[in-house]
Amino acid sequence: MWALTALVLLATLEKPILSLHPPWTTIFKGERVTLRCDGYHPLLLELRPVSTLWYLGHLLLPSHKKSIEVQTPGVYRCQTRGAPVSDPIHISVSNDWLILQVPYAAVFEGEPLVLRCRGWYDKAVYKLHYYHDSKAVHYFHSSANYTVPQARASDSGRYQCSGTMRIPVESAPMFSAKVAVTVQEARHATAVRLLQVQSPCAPLRLGRRVHGPPARGRGARVVLVRGRHRHAERPKTQPVAPAPRARSSLGLGVHHRPGPTGRSLGAWR
Repeated sequence: MWALTALVLLATLEKPILSLHPPWTTIFKGERVTLRCDGYHPLLLELRPVSTLWYLGHLLLPSHKKSIEVQTPGVYRCQTRGAPVSDPIHISVSNDWLILQVPYAAVFEGEPLVLRCRGWYDKAVYKLHYYHDSKAVHYFHSSANYTVPQARASDSGRYQCSGTMRIPVESAPMFSAKVAVTVQEARHATAVRLLQVQSPCAPLRLGRRVHGPPARGRGARVVLVRGRHRHAERPKTQPVAPAPRARSSLGLGVHHRPGPTGRSLGAWR
């Protein structure tokens, strides 16, 4: 009976929720971001210490902590005991002078869409333009986020930004890579629930139960409102300003700030 109960609990566990702090999927080389894995653990499973598996692509990372700091580009997933593997988050690392950052979260119709054009290690950007599908949509004199207060499906597309920086004299206009953004239809979000997370990084997160076309035979799935990622594509036009090269540093938690330049899946024991 005990074994049967355990099997039922394992079969009904939801996949853990993978979150990113700060919430931008594109970072500069040498910067680090924090990934956090939050799972659901019935009392039966809490009888043993809960550990976390971390994957970079198909490689098993050495950490078993709930949160890890990373600076290596790639697709990250996590897994807690007995639960399915989480949805992925794709981290892109850029050597460019200018990057366009979008949150990793899913954006639904009616919600704000925030885009952030960022200069190398927060250098001020001047004569800042934001583009949607190659058309200029907003101009700022200097660094500022571009916000669509209530996003619509028509706001989906490819975004880009351009601007100048003083390094030390004002440069020619430089362009970020284009980033694809998809605004999901509001009718897919039918119910809301709160996920209490006791963490200084994420004290409270909001999730939605989404009912859409079944994927691979499954029904409803849980989507974290701040739990999607975007895939950044490098632009065809490279920045005009020359960029010094620097040594690369890959791995977990390594402090390194260079300048810009141009184990298989494991089993639980």
